[in-house]
Amino acid sequence: MDEKEKDLNENTEKESTPRKEVEDTLHTPESSQPVQETPIVEGMTPEGEKFAGATEEAAEASSTHAFFEEASKEPAKPGPRRTGNAGGGVPPNRVTTGGSGSGNGQPPKSGKHFVGYFLTALIGVIIGGLIIFFVAWDNGDNADNSSTNGNKASKVEKVSVNTTSDITKAVDKVQDAVVSVLNYQSTASLDGTTTSEQEASSGSGVIYKKENGKAYIVTNNHVVADANKLEVTFTNGKKSEAKLLGTDEWNDLAVLEIDDKNVTTVASFGDSDSLKLGEPAIAIGSPLGTEFSGSVTQGIISGLNRAVPVDTNGDGTEDWEADVIQTDAAINPGNSGGALINIEGQVIGINSMKISMENVEGISFAIPSNTVEPIIEQLETKGEVERPSLGVSLRDVDTIPEAQQQNILKLPDNVDYGAMVQQVVSGSAADKAGLKQYDVIVELNGEKVTNSMTLRKILYGDEVKIGDKVKVKYYRDGKEKSTNIQLEAAKTTT
Repeated sequence: MDEKEKDLNENTEKESTPRKEVEDTLHTPESSQPVQETPIVEGMTPEGEKFAGATEEAAEASSTHAFFEEASKEPAKPGPRRTGNAGGGVPPNRVTTGGSGSGNGQPPKSGKHFVGYFLTALIGVIIGGLIIFFVAWDNGDNADNSSTNGNKASKVEKVSVNTTSDITKAVDKVQDAVVSVLNYQSTASLDGTTTSEQEASSGSGVIYKKENGKAYIVTNNHVVADANKLEVTFTNGKKSEAKLLGTDEWNDLAVLEIDDKNVTTVASFGDSDSLKLGEPAIAIGSPLGTEFSGSVTQGIISGLNRAVPVDTNGDGTEDWEADVIQTDAAINPGNSGGALINIEGQVIGINSMKISMENVEGISFAIPSNTVEPIIEQLETKGEVERPSLGVSLRDVDTIPEAQQQNILKLPDNVDYGAMVQQVVSGSAADKAGLKQYDVIVELNGEKVTNSMTLRKILYGDEVKIGDKVKVKYYRDGKEKSTNIQLEAAKTTT
């Protein structure tokens, strides 16, 4: 063998070594089919020629199919199924290693895929059939129930809830003791020849006492003012004519007397001095007339010991300060004279007034029960409230022009307050003590007097009583003087 032939054989042996390694990888020891020695080139025939008239893509596809056709002639070999590179062919003479997608270079076995897909589809069909079966069965039950309910539609019962709370219990205790009070006044005919009594206004009242065939009602003075006839309407619609026993314009209270034959409930008073801010307050009355009689509104105690200026005689000048309870329970026209109760159903106030202004809501007032009780006791028995009196008429200094304060009253520059004596009643306590017209009272019983309102508050308060001697300090002709006055009972409530 010459040198060239020797070199050729050595090269052939070198090339056969990697080919053998590839063959060993593609074919397991169980394979008995001989390995084709001619390499398969993509796009080429086994003889090494291109497919006639084929594009590169077609040639590649044909070459791949030829590989699978050749491989399918081999007996099946065990091994892991290829999971990667879905949908793509496995090129011949190429080894993929590592991971679950290696597969020892074996092409996917289409038979196993088919069995897997078939089992998956079969399971899906079974599960879907079960779902449809149960849904149809449930709908059938619902249809039966609907049919049954339809047959029983006429027998459906309404649900009734028995709601009882502290508020409902409180209202039950006193509601029937709150009545409507109708004020009838004489009205002349158009020609002036006849008069008739017509309902002029209405309000509310509270039955607080029942004895000896009579019942007694407390209401507001302004509810019964100028009435020719008074009538009471109960919660059950029955009516009774009422008699006015007495009024107190300073505290806006009045007492009525009626026959007790229609009276079923009597209210009791609570202690208004023990009230706390924020505790529940419930108003009961007849807002806007008898059509809404027995209306209940709820709120809280918003303020205590409020001093609210009021005009008692309607002359446009505030001449009294009412000590009242403030609440945000809704009080409307017609609620006047009604009850303000606590959570125990006790009357803690008589609803009297509210602030009615634009942009103001929820500010209403009631006369405290501890103020009401002693007053209505006097009105019931005496027809009036006895209070101490000086026996003078007064005018506020701050309503007098500054020039007159200096020229007539001759007040010092630092005195621009007080109550001027406008008139002295002959024989009164003031007359006996030597007070005269144009005297300016600046102090009573040790308390400063800024105007006639504060003088009345001192005089009608709890500190002084009829028969007491009180010290009065005043200015006369620019000089400060003082005297003692023995208080007498006022001749009238006004």
